[in-house]
Amino acid sequence: MSFSVGIVGLPNVGKSTLFKAITKKSVEIASYPFTTINPNIGRVFVPDERLEKITKVIKPEKITPTTIEFVDIAGLVKGAHKGEGLGNRFLAQIRNCDAIVEVIRAFENEKVEHLEKDVNPKRDLEIIEIELLMKDLETVEKILIKSEKEKKLRDKEKIKKLNLLKKIKESLSSGKRVLDLSLSETEHLLIRELQFLSQKPIIYLFNINKPEELEIGGELKLKVGSQYLILNLKLEEEISELSAKEIKELNLKSSLDQLILACYNTLDLITFFTITGKESRAWTIKRGISAPGAGGKVHSDFEKKFIRAEVINWRKLIEAESWTSAQKKGWIRTVGRDYVVQDGEVIEFKI
Repeated sequence: MSFSVGIVGLPNVGKSTLFKAITKKSVEIASYPFTTINPNIGRVFVPDERLEKITKVIKPEKITPTTIEFVDIAGLVKGAHKGEGLGNRFLAQIRNCDAIVEVIRAFENEKVEHLEKDVNPKRDLEIIEIELLMKDLETVEKILIKSEKEKKLRDKEKIKKLNLLKKIKESLSSGKRVLDLSLSETEHLLIRELQFLSQKPIIYLFNINKPEELEIGGELKLKVGSQYLILNLKLEEEISELSAKEIKELNLKSSLDQLILACYNTLDLITFFTITGKESRAWTIKRGISAPGAGGKVHSDFEKKFIRAEVINWRKLIEAESWTSAQKKGWIRTVGRDYVVQDGEVIEFKI
């Protein structure tokens, strides 16, 4: 199962254009709102020069990159948490995503309708933020109202959870996201199944046509922090439709790899590699996962029946030129159940 990133924003900001460019899947794109009703879903191969270099040395018959799933969610509007513009349905689709790419319109085009009548990135950003906060507040209030109807709560875990939800309600009411709260690991586990929308990490993507259309400065830069990209999505769509030869001849370069890298960094993901049979393959996991957990990503038996794993950094494997040669040099380490997998390691699981 790949990690999922939801593409959200107001209508007509370039969400489907981004989806089409990054997934190379044909979707309907129009200059009027709500062209997308049901979410478009596509998996994207994650470019990784390390896998390419490993492949040149090992020379497998099959190469399988790791993937990230992108979900093109219909445009949200002011009042979405109350159901405006089918908002409840669209907000529910965000719950299943691990992170959010929020596309914000910063381009001028009279032919493309703007629901708020003019281009204002700061206002649009705040509309989406308010909708996510209000939906989370609605979720918390429903749970608290239900708990008040119960006569007595004796379960200590339930009491802890309710006290935490009261704290979250207070935070949401003051305009603070769940993501901004300093929660312990235990507190994160208590609310994990609620999948708060404002708890999901966000990458802000400002969609421009010309460089001069947007300068992120002052208040807006402070608000979005370092998690933003500035891209011309129409250009990215056009590049995605060209062949490799045409791209080279026109001296063009896509910037969408920046978005994939930003998703990795935001979700704190790492990649490890396996060489099994005739295949070299990359796998995505959360940073901090142990060797058995990483093995479970490959096959459930690798986690259940884990005995040990043999690991080597990808650079050392390339230097050795083969797994057998690396073993003879003593560069392959044997690790146990408690070993935490590091980014860029090549692993062979023993069960």
